[in-house]
Amino acid sequence: MANKLQHRRILLGVTGGIAAYKAAEILRQCQAMGAEVRVVMTSAATEFITPLTFQALSGLPVHTQLLDAEEEAGMGHINLARWADLILVAPASADFIARLAAGMANDLLTTLLLATEKTVMLAPAMNRAMYDDPNTQNNLSQLESQGVVILGPGEGVQACGEVGLGRMLEPEELANAVADHFQTGELAGVNVLLNAGPTREDIDPVRYISNHSSGKMGFSLAQACVEAGACVTLVAGPVHLATPAGVKRIDVVSASEMSEAVMSAVGQADIFIASAAVVDYTPVEIASNKIKKNASQMQLTLVKTTDILSNVAEQNNRLFCVGFAAETDNLEEYAKDKLERKSLDMIAANWVGRDNGGF
Repeated sequence: MANKLQHRRILLGVTGGIAAYKAAEILRQCQAMGAEVRVVMTSAATEFITPLTFQALSGLPVHTQLLDAEEEAGMGHINLARWADLILVAPASADFIARLAAGMANDLLTTLLLATEKTVMLAPAMNRAMYDDPNTQNNLSQLESQGVVILGPGEGVQACGEVGLGRMLEPEELANAVADHFQTGELAGVNVLLNAGPTREDIDPVRYISNHSSGKMGFSLAQACVEAGACVTLVAGPVHLATPAGVKRIDVVSASEMSEAVMSAVGQADIFIASAAVVDYTPVEIASNKIKKNASQMQLTLVKTTDILSNVAEQNNRLFCVGFAAETDNLEEYAKDKLERKSLDMIAANWVGRDNGGF
């Protein structure tokens, strides 16, 4: 670990937000891996943590002003952009993300990001409602389409007391994501698409059909693929798991939504890992109102959902397709049948319904 960032030059951008105090630990973590780290702060960031803190930790001046006579005599923002091997903005506030997406250059950090040709990573940190707002989501999607790497956010208790997505990933996770960017593992240059977690099929506004899948297998595989150097897209069902650093996450709920998301992304993939536990059947009709329990019995008509893995394997012969077989009996027999029937390249078989079986 100590040499993962040896001789690498990391520019750490810090914007205004309560998570700014964690940036000091990000700096320390990157230094521990051998990186030289310079810090650029927005004016709002200095209200949460002082430049002196970063200067003491880095041993280098901290940059806060675009119109600095001494710095700009040497085109400071251009020099900083050229100096860095990678730029990490953590935390990246909603305001900063909006300004960057709009192409604004109204402070030192936005200006040097426009001037850089190196990899840019953003670690969003904001209230869950601000993160969920369509404007923020559109801004993040636009930046991602331009090559910016979005790290997180995670899910948890926020400074405001609410719980949800928007919490900045932990310093160790972000430092590892920076280090992983420079690694040339076995999957370097390979695009991996995974799906993970369960799906939910609505019965009425308050009830649904689902299963016990936790999504942990798929999320762990996504993290392992990133660590091996792959570019990873993860289509996730309704689970409460933090997005592995460096993974592009697409959230869905139903089987049809998961199918649509997978088929939209599979064209760019080299490997497809189908670790999701997609519900096999969905109601023919979804009741618009809550079904009352007046009768002692209820009849529910179901129809099969789309077989995502089969469709992907049939339509994309060039893909390396990996399936999963979670069974309560005849494990090897059922797994071999699925491997052949769906024309897969690999299948992982595991017991479920047992004390030592995972799902």
